[in-house]
Amino acid sequence: MVALITSTVVTFLMAFSLGVYWFVVIRFLAGLASAYAFVLVANIVMQRLAEKHSLHLFPIHFTGVGIGIAGSSLMIEWLGASLETSSQLWIASGVLSLVLSLCIPFLLPPRKEMPPQASMQSAQTKTKTKPLNLSAWRLIFAYGCFGFGYVITATFLGALASLTPELAPMKSLGWLLVGLAVIPSVFFWEKLGVRIGYGRAIAVACMLEAVGVALSVLMPTIAGLSAAAILLGGTFVGITSIGLVEARRIASSNPRQIVGLMTAAFGLGQMFGPSFAGYLYELNGDFMLASLVAAGVLILAALLTIKRFTPA
Repeated sequence: MVALITSTVVTFLMAFSLGVYWFVVIRFLAGLASAYAFVLVANIVMQRLAEKHSLHLFPIHFTGVGIGIAGSSLMIEWLGASLETSSQLWIASGVLSLVLSLCIPFLLPPRKEMPPQASMQSAQTKTKTKPLNLSAWRLIFAYGCFGFGYVITATFLGALASLTPELAPMKSLGWLLVGLAVIPSVFFWEKLGVRIGYGRAIAVACMLEAVGVALSVLMPTIAGLSAAAILLGGTFVGITSIGLVEARRIASSNPRQIVGLMTAAFGLGQMFGPSFAGYLYELNGDFMLASLVAAGVLILAALLTIKRFTPA
């Protein structure tokens, strides 16, 4: 709840012109709060499903991401026609964020009180936690590459559409396509993961995403950007979902540790990706080289995950 309220507050703060340095602080806090909430909620859902022997239902949790992306793009498109400034759009987003956050306490499961003996056993288990093996670190590094590779197109999808007047409709339509593609994709990647192995499924998804990232600059048309948006939405949440399931499998003694490290690696990739792309944009005036490098990094992530991961 602290993370969600923080996220809501910084969303409201985006409505005010506080200068570039405060803007950087606000965005940092927004990223920190959203990542923190993401890890905690994913752990809560994953733990409850594991207790019920229903971990195969975990992808359902991530359909919310697609609904949120599609819903927010529709909201911006709808309100953008009637509101005059971006500040008003940020306030509207903050109000929606606040309303949704206030619903969360009613959805969170109650905390379980552990008997003293169970608490002692839990403490003993924590002290015996095995260190992460090379497979785990390979997955963590691949996850960081994935964060770098996907975020350039995700960040600059609107900017890519703005470069050509004919592509202007894609500024909002692109994110609607991303969100709609997310919803069915999480079920597809779960089924494929069960069939061929989660690592190989991640590799296939990274390769498809690399194609989408490359298409966004090699085919600068509505058809090209639409395909890029669909491939982006159809892969990035699926990779997140099955990546966390695979992390739990290979580090069953301490899944929180590897999930935390994967999220940190993902966050680092997300930080460096846009900065790297922005620097190349200043040099070249386009996103061609940055996007092709991102596609190459996604192929590297695929190569890192195609070999089966071994449990610790």
